[in-house]
Amino acid sequence: MTFRANRVSWSTDVFHQNEDGEEEDQTTDNELELLEWYHGNLSRHAAEALLLTNGQDGSYLLRKSDSKDNVYSLSVRAKESVKHFHVHQSGSSYKFGFNEFATIKDFKQHFANQPLIGSESGTLILLKYPYPREVEEPSIYESVRVHTAMQTGRSESDLVPLAPSLGTKEGYLTKQGGRVKNWKTRWFILSRNELKYFKDQLSPEPIRTLDLSECSAVQFDYSQEKVNCFCLVFPLRTYYFCAKTGAEADEWIKILRWKMSQIRRQSTRR
Repeated sequence: MTFRANRVSWSTDVFHQNEDGEEEDQTTDNELELLEWYHGNLSRHAAEALLLTNGQDGSYLLRKSDSKDNVYSLSVRAKESVKHFHVHQSGSSYKFGFNEFATIKDFKQHFANQPLIGSESGTLILLKYPYPREVEEPSIYESVRVHTAMQTGRSESDLVPLAPSLGTKEGYLTKQGGRVKNWKTRWFILSRNELKYFKDQLSPEPIRTLDLSECSAVQFDYSQEKVNCFCLVFPLRTYYFCAKTGAEADEWIKILRWKMSQIRRQSTRR
């Protein structure tokens, strides 16, 4: 999925001349949508994926609310989770938390000052890093499974108290053994830069954790007698997996390849 938009500055005033030849300020009704960190109809789950994978604590972005008209959601990363806050627009004023801003410039200045906000769980978050909307992310995130830990209670004017944790992808795969080349079904969780597999979905501890920073390739594999297989290539071993369907195998490959590309990109920045 590619989210692209022309970059604009905070100065979003538009002027035209009236009958007397004087310039009048003619601003748009949706000035929030001109912000460089506004992501339009980005879904809640895709926002979580972006911030958890590419962002850092204090990264944030603005998007349209999934559930309410004329309401925006500020998605903020904090301590390996993403929290969502409502931003209400009423005419030319904007309400965020307990603050109300008369103009878009006031709203902008508030965020430029890196405000500290708090959740109902007591977590304090410093808003430091606006996440630009001109980003490229894989369309696979629209179909990625997300499991969310929901907190109870709601606040109409402030925090939407949902503190989700994102398991980037999870599910059962059949895995080939290392020494004994038999096949066993295991529960897999892909989170951050690690692929963990468990005896089953209820097992508290993983059998093994694979560090994707050490993986050199992921690809379909046709060397096995089974179908819908793919492999992960590590220096000391190649791991073989089979999914129930070709589409599911393709989904695992796409998300794993994208993860590995992110790891390489981050390593080149250091």
